[in-house]
Amino acid sequence: MDILSIIGLALAFVAIIGGNFLEGGNAAALLNGAAALIVFGGTLGAVLLQTPLNVFRRALYLARWILFPPRIELASGIARVIGWSQIARKEGLLGLEPAADTEADAYARKGLQLLADGVEPAVIRAIMEVDIDTQESRDLRAARVFESMGGYAPTVGIIGAVMGLIHVMGNLAEPSQLGGGIAVAFVATIYGVGFANLLLLPMGNKLKGVVQQQTRYREMLLEGLLSIAEGENPRSIELKLQGFMD
Repeated sequence: MDILSIIGLALAFVAIIGGNFLEGGNAAALLNGAAALIVFGGTLGAVLLQTPLNVFRRALYLARWILFPPRIELASGIARVIGWSQIARKEGLLGLEPAADTEADAYARKGLQLLADGVEPAVIRAIMEVDIDTQESRDLRAARVFESMGGYAPTVGIIGAVMGLIHVMGNLAEPSQLGGGIAVAFVATIYGVGFANLLLLPMGNKLKGVVQQQTRYREMLLEGLLSIAEGENPRSIELKLQGFMD
């Protein structure tokens, strides 16, 4: 579980609600069904209009990475590559076939199988780079769904504010109905700006960071596999791959 995500989310909302309380407001003042419907429904509708179904499904899947990101450990990955290189030096590339059969990571398994099959390094690079680029592009498109929502939400909030003011202007002769319209106007703006800047945009940036980490990990694996294919010794491979460490 990503503790920083939990702390950041809790701190952001506590700060907003706490600040409202210190100013003499109360939590109930920030609850407005009409404003919520306008902002959340309008934002979701705009994103659904622009997003293909497969990308939206992927975005929903990636959302869990905010709290439960995949474990990406470059150090242990480098150690695995060094282990494969030692096997290759002792038994030849064909000796990597058992490692390929038991490898859990699909990307690494594919690379090991190509090595065991004796595929040329240039061909291995071409095949594996396509996988890297395709996966990165797919996941970045999914992460941008949340960025798009963060871009639409404030604008939809302004629409809600204008609608509330229209309601106010239409009921100037009836003071008892002015409060509801003014509440929708201001709360819709808070929902739009707050939803975007406290949740959606940070989510998009967080997911892009995870995708970049995964890409770097796969690039490290690729460089290690190519080094094994070219017959480099394990110590040289280790020194080269350490350059991928933060």
